[in-house]
Amino acid sequence: MAITRREFLRDAATLAFALGLGGPAVPRVARALEGLAAERPGLLWLQGQSCSGCSVSLLNAERPGPAELLTRYFALRFHPTLSAATGPAALEAVEKAIEAGGYLLAVEGAVPAGMPDACTLGEEPLVEVLARAGRGAAAVVAVGTCASFGGIPAAPPNPTGAVPVKAALADRGVSAPVIHVPGCPAHPHWIVGTAVLALRPAGLRLDDEGRPLAFFARPVHDQCPHFAQYERQEFARAPGEDGCLFQLGCQGVLTPSDCPWRGWNGGASWCVRGRAPCTGCARPGFARDPAYPFFRLNEAREA
Repeated sequence: MAITRREFLRDAATLAFALGLGGPAVPRVARALEGLAAERPGLLWLQGQSCSGCSVSLLNAERPGPAELLTRYFALRFHPTLSAATGPAALEAVEKAIEAGGYLLAVEGAVPAGMPDACTLGEEPLVEVLARAGRGAAAVVAVGTCASFGGIPAAPPNPTGAVPVKAALADRGVSAPVIHVPGCPAHPHWIVGTAVLALRPAGLRLDDEGRPLAFFARPVHDQCPHFAQYERQEFARAPGEDGCLFQLGCQGVLTPSDCPWRGWNGGASWCVRGRAPCTGCARPGFARDPAYPFFRLNEAREA
């Protein structure tokens, strides 16, 4: 896909600000995009136990959008939702990508390690395809909370023995570092920003859970517009009431994410602005910890 200098600089500037890096980072992001545009490394996207929500989220990306990302800066080898190839042609595309190596491997969804046949690519269990793909990857990105930490598929009682991508690779002796981009789904800026910088040395600073600090540095609670109400203990007692949503189950205290200032759907809204508690979808315990349900009624509410 041809690209003009104006389009290139626009993509670099937009992505730098989407990463929260500001104007001084534009040259660094521009160099990353320039390298990708010149080399067009392969992108192999595998999907495990998921709802495809992160793939849908990717389609909402802007500047670069999904078409630019997958044709201008990467060479898409395979994506189970976006690729036109099906059947034997799709399996051949995956095999050719793995044989060539040097690609960015993106994985969406948990891996059913305890029930391998629950998720297959052709006749081969996903866990085996993942191990082969992981060995040849230049970088591995776990897209979404299911891939990063297990998510909903790994919630008790976890009948398929679902595990995160990193654990599945380690179990097969693959030591490739994995970048975690959690979220249910992951924000399109998080996916695109990570993909662009993942192949550059020291391109991303990560926290202890392997999440890019550009997106997951501070708790939602610290950035929430209702923080002052929390300090004054002005809590909503029922859904729809004004006030901090902490006593209705908001998990922003435990969850690092830039949702409050980034917003979703083009910055139009996010969970708390829509008066729903933060469910903590970017934290490792999301859906897996029975002590933290998505919603709860105020235990202290008077009858």
